Amino acid sequence: MRVYQIDELTREDVEKIEARLVQKGWTGSIKGMYYVPIPEEFLGPEQSEHLESCGPFFLPLETGDGWIRLELLVRARKILRCSCVAYANASLREHMIDSLDLLVRELDIAV
Repeated sequence: MRVYQIDELTREDVEKIEARLVQKGWTGSIKGMYYVPIPEEFLGPEQSEHLESCGPFFLPLETGDGWIRLELLVRARKILRCSCVAYANASLREHMIDSLDLLVRELDIAV
């Protein structure tokens, strides 16, 4: 699995990140799992075609003891298996990693 991970975080750092993710409404059904929405302009052609039938699309973000991990597999809310479920393209990957880095900086977390 391809992921972007930030580790060596304190418990307080992880709690601050989790609080911000909850504030944004990105919570999942499992504790420690969050669904980061993907802006439509970063979807690939097939994902754009499948937006109504399979979407919305998101990247899973998981928190753990001293780390956060952004999975780089684009997932769909309405379906588990479809050809539109694929790894993030270069522009999406860059955007999502930059967004996560910005969130960490906004919370004044040193990494």
